[in-house]
Amino acid sequence: MLFNSYSFLLAYLPVTLLGFFLFGRLGKGAGAAWLAACSLFFYAWWDYRYLALLLASIGFNYLLGGYIARHAGRAAGRRALALAVTVNLLLLGYYKYADFFLASANAVLGTDWPLLAIILPIGISFFTFTQIAFLADAYVGKVTEYRFTYYALFVTYFPHLIAGPVLHHKEMMPQFDEDRNYRPDAANFAVGLTIFAIGLAKKVLLADNLAGYAAPAFDPHAEALSLFLAWGGVLAYTFQLYFDFSGYSDMAIGLSRLFGVRLPLNFNSPYKASNISDFWRRWHMTLSRFLRDYLYIPLGGNRHGPLRRHFSLLTTMVLGGLWHGAGWNFVVWGALHGAYLVVNHAWQDLSARIPLSLPPRLGHGLGVAITFLCVVVAWVYFRAPDLATAHRLLAGLSGACGAAIPESIGSRLGALRPMLEGMGIGSFLGGGSTFIETWLWVAVGASIAFLAPNTQEILGRYEPALPVERRTGFRVAPRLLWHPCRRDAVLYGLLFAVGLLALSRPTEFLYFQF
Repeated sequence: MLFNSYSFLLAYLPVTLLGFFLFGRLGKGAGAAWLAACSLFFYAWWDYRYLALLLASIGFNYLLGGYIARHAGRAAGRRALALAVTVNLLLLGYYKYADFFLASANAVLGTDWPLLAIILPIGISFFTFTQIAFLADAYVGKVTEYRFTYYALFVTYFPHLIAGPVLHHKEMMPQFDEDRNYRPDAANFAVGLTIFAIGLAKKVLLADNLAGYAAPAFDPHAEALSLFLAWGGVLAYTFQLYFDFSGYSDMAIGLSRLFGVRLPLNFNSPYKASNISDFWRRWHMTLSRFLRDYLYIPLGGNRHGPLRRHFSLLTTMVLGGLWHGAGWNFVVWGALHGAYLVVNHAWQDLSARIPLSLPPRLGHGLGVAITFLCVVVAWVYFRAPDLATAHRLLAGLSGACGAAIPESIGSRLGALRPMLEGMGIGSFLGGGSTFIETWLWVAVGASIAFLAPNTQEILGRYEPALPVERRTGFRVAPRLLWHPCRRDAVLYGLLFAVGLLALSRPTEFLYFQF
């Protein structure tokens, strides 16, 4: 079931909300049980056969987590933690990577082992990582709530279940135990619906429209693209993914706020980042936190010198790339980001010893531009179906396949045309309207991503989400801040209505596949 579907908005959500507050009058336990049951139904709607897998995972981790918590910090707890994490990773590995390893082995060894054709259970990466975090917190004594109903709700809570954020037990349990959250609250509804309306608009009005201009560039059967066509397709995907994930994150936060619960912030204008470390503090923030706390730091972090830090960074990002998908393109994507982080740390170390004298605004602008360019190049591997397609696109981006514009545009340039031809920019027949539309949509996406305040900044005074890292926003003009007034009610109500009217063909969120 998709957030951006009529079945969710007109049936599932109203019934879930009404039942939550009705059962909540009987007690917090009844309200939590209803919400957990509705969350399980939400998951089963995709494929009821995998509901048993989710329930088995919840039961196993709940029992092991209780044992680990009772033996926190001791050898028995450590052994149980190792067992539980191993089982979780084996389960994830089987469903997500078995066919990948078989195909890789066939390619390297020349064997012909049959693939298993395993269907990836939706959300398995997120509910697995959420429970691993719970197990680790239990071992260090951070778990204080042991009621099974609340634990089941923590894992299955439908706003986060399919595509995150990755939750921490200590963040959510106190909120599920708040009496006031089981009573309808006008402020929560106003803030939640506003955030949901913004997220829905990002998804159906921006991301879904950009998708049509991005897909042809990544077609593995397409011919090599010239410079402007390659950049148009890749940038269209760059902003499609941005608004798709940003839209999902907003919708999840808005939905959760209807129940009085604040999810951790997971997306904070990452394309405004001035370096790659800042990018990962803004993009998929809870995954970055998980990789840092449970992989990078245990690998040694920055405690054992620069070489060990670089190794830890590269290893963490390669594994983070594999988490996103079972394919060598994701390995390359993770390795690129690992290399970016290594270069960034080396540059910061160098600049600390040899200070540069660039004006602050110029330095910041250069940092944003270079970071964005690096991220765009890496997105090619993230989106491409195979390495050959990625390499073909990179050749186009570099100009190795030439540069050309549609003849319908070139014929109208007058005196500029000979100048462009002198620069080696030719022309081709057809595709003029698609070319213009692509770059117009890219311009719209770039303007909003770089120049507009994000949702959390617009509603910042109402703290719609839990902070994960330090705030990295910029000052928002007072007229753009959301207020509970008639003007904003009409404005965001119209935005919601337009989003609803655009739901003729609901599309999945891109992060559902991870």
